[in-house]
Amino acid sequence: MMSKIHPQNVICRCWCVTLFRQFLACLLCLLSTSVTLAGVMTHDAMVKMYPLPYLVNAKDTTIPVWPIFQQNATENKLVGYAFESIDLAPIPGFSGVPINLLIALDPKGNFLDVRVLSQHEPVFLDGLGEGPLHSFVSQYAGLSLKQSIRISTGSNSAKDVSATSAQLDGVSKATASVRIINQSILASALKVARNKLGFAEGRDPELMARIKPDILEPRTVRSLLDAGLIQHLVLRNAEVEKKFIGSNGSGLDADAVSHPNDTFIDLYMAYVSVPGIGRNLLTERAWNKLQGRLDPGDHAILVMSKGRYSILGDDFIRGTVPERITLKQDQLPIEMRDLNLDLTLKSDPAAALDMESVTVFRVISQAGLDPSRPLDFVLPVARYKGMIYPEKISRDFTFSFKLPARFYTVPESDNKSWGGIWRDRQVDIVVLVIALAILSLALALQKRLVGQQRRFAIFRNLYLLFTLFFIGWYAQGQLSILNFISVLQALIAGRSLGFLLYDPMTVILSVFVLISLVVWGRGTFCGWLCPFGALQEFSAKLGALLHIPQIRLKPKTDNRLKRIKYLLLAGILASTFFASNITDKLVEVEPFKTAITLNFVRSWPFVVYALGLLVASMFVYKFFCRFLCPFGAGLAVLGRLRMLDWIPRRKECGTPCQTCRYQCAYQAITPAGKIEYDECFQCMECVVIHASDARCAPLMLEKKRARIIPIQNAENDLISDLTTDLIT
Repeated sequence: MMSKIHPQNVICRCWCVTLFRQFLACLLCLLSTSVTLAGVMTHDAMVKMYPLPYLVNAKDTTIPVWPIFQQNATENKLVGYAFESIDLAPIPGFSGVPINLLIALDPKGNFLDVRVLSQHEPVFLDGLGEGPLHSFVSQYAGLSLKQSIRISTGSNSAKDVSATSAQLDGVSKATASVRIINQSILASALKVARNKLGFAEGRDPELMARIKPDILEPRTVRSLLDAGLIQHLVLRNAEVEKKFIGSNGSGLDADAVSHPNDTFIDLYMAYVSVPGIGRNLLTERAWNKLQGRLDPGDHAILVMSKGRYSILGDDFIRGTVPERITLKQDQLPIEMRDLNLDLTLKSDPAAALDMESVTVFRVISQAGLDPSRPLDFVLPVARYKGMIYPEKISRDFTFSFKLPARFYTVPESDNKSWGGIWRDRQVDIVVLVIALAILSLALALQKRLVGQQRRFAIFRNLYLLFTLFFIGWYAQGQLSILNFISVLQALIAGRSLGFLLYDPMTVILSVFVLISLVVWGRGTFCGWLCPFGALQEFSAKLGALLHIPQIRLKPKTDNRLKRIKYLLLAGILASTFFASNITDKLVEVEPFKTAITLNFVRSWPFVVYALGLLVASMFVYKFFCRFLCPFGAGLAVLGRLRMLDWIPRRKECGTPCQTCRYQCAYQAITPAGKIEYDECFQCMECVVIHASDARCAPLMLEKKRARIIPIQNAENDLISDLTTDLIT
């Protein structure tokens, strides 16, 4: 009788699912006609944001930014670029709508300003209010894209800033939301920096290694060479000529042909900005001189050479980018610019570094050079054939340098993306997964669980306490109708659902609930995993202790009231499609944000409403869950895909036994004994009764019969013996 699958129901449900999917696809096609996101700021609005002495130029045609200049006597100086995050990184928040921020970057990649233009985050709408949000984004002013920006919720200090890192104070109760905001700011700012400020494509400052400033390792120049910390490359004429064989450049270099064993170039390269290399290679004065020319995060490459080929051509202009040596990393070019700086090397006769050319090239921090990745150098050698319009034939000679790992640190994780959030919450995730596994095992082995009524009651109360305190108040894992509409709005707008990954508790619970809907129906979440549902259940228990009379509604009234939640669900979903500005108000029918997310720290009307529902639950069992919860209504609709009728029944259930029906506080059992799974909260009280020979009427009758039959048999035997004696 338990775990029974009805084939005809399965066929019907599959057909319904197919029809529903087709209907939803058509609806989405009609409603998502070329929905695009665009910023709201006009040129006039930008002028009001940045009045004189600033000048706001017209919006760029290649990337949606406003160049901002500052007036002075002789020229207008570029101050930075202002842009809206929604134009460049429209990452949806938890309402399914992206937060829109106005961001200003200066030419060096420093944040000048970050302001909130619009947001629909539930926790900042009539919850915490927008004050904490504005305080959070104000911390970005003065920070740089060169820094590793991290968020620490609950930190005592607003900022922990250094040249390479910055720690921001997050917002309690809004951890996932501020991480989405952080990702929106950095992702959009990086796009602008790469397009306008020369940041290397594809590199994220958060993930780049950092040079350790305290690794010195005193060494001689000879030791640096032997350890490979100074890269050495020698090219002979024969090697160069070999590269041109088979091309029009073959044989054009008379010296290379006549003296194949002579040196073409003898080259040394050193990562001289690394203290463990530069301080051993340069004199103290030269090292200090170099440091004075480098900004935080910059790199310096020392190139020394001699031979018939120089990396600095005859027409080379000091302070510019060389043509005869280039740097690449991960197949992307990185600009090296001559520092026009003469440096003195330490004297070391054993090394014999008597070079004809010594040049220092600077790589600015914005270029995105990662010290942990190989540095690939290219020496292009060109030959020319012809006189008037000579043909250029070029061949590349490459070599690489890899800095040993002891000289740099690698970030532990990408803290601002969802992957870092999951790593940060590993312990919480493990606890939740174990708890869900325990619940699954208990529900799957329900015969053992309900074998003893007292044991079952203890297990259920402990689990509900875990749901309320850990899942709800601690982990902030309260699922709600907002999860439905955020996904729906993202699908309608054609946006990614990646924003869901910023809240691992919600993701794990949602996946588990979807699976449990197919197996057991809506009751697994509503009866075991809903923090506000658990709070209501405890309020009902408190009412019983206070001897508050429980009101059992008439079946007709109960059925009518249960329809209200479906009407609320329909209204919220309709507003999502046609009047999304009303949606934020309609979802407040759920008290979850007030009671669970914000711990009743909210304006008094919301607190009174939430407390009123808890008081109502003392009189009418789980008043909100049964009659008003739109999320529960949505789960009830999806729960019709349930595969199992998991509550055991007997033929006597309903006819004539009504025990379970009268004991069901949810009134989810019909007079005929049928279970209405759409309204069942899986409290398992009826399952406990079904297994108890002290509470289940059919079992009690069987037990009574088992005692009567032996007595009747004994009486029959006695009568038979007496009859035999009389006859005899």
